[in-house]
Amino acid sequence: MTELEPKSLHAEPLTHCPLCHAALDPLSPGECPKCDWVAGYRQRSFGGTQRDKAAAALSVIPGLGHIYKGHYLLGAILMIGGAFAVLACTIAATASAGFGLLLAPIYWIGVILQVYWIEDRRAPR
Repeated sequence: MTELEPKSLHAEPLTHCPLCHAALDPLSPGECPKCDWVAGYRQRSFGGTQRDKAAAALSVIPGLGHIYKGHYLLGAILMIGGAFAVLACTIAATASAGFGLLLAPIYWIGVILQVYWIEDRRAPR
């Protein structure tokens, strides 16, 4: 095979761990006996689950999506934080000719993105 030919679609089986370089057991080549590596490590698929999308939609009220995914304390903190964020934006708006109101959507979008990416503690296994 020359350098210009495409590589095969079937990769050769791993013989060493890509993280710690320990020899892999031929009977279970998908996991490392020395570290926590497993086959598929750090491979994220694009697009979330239906529960991720539902949690993002529920985060119209900051914190509600976190509660839906099982992060109760964080959801309560974000709900209280949302009230303080609105208060802080109102105060900033009076001092900045209304531009302080642009801070509220930044908080809201951050909460939505965070709930979309956080692990789901209540998902069926």
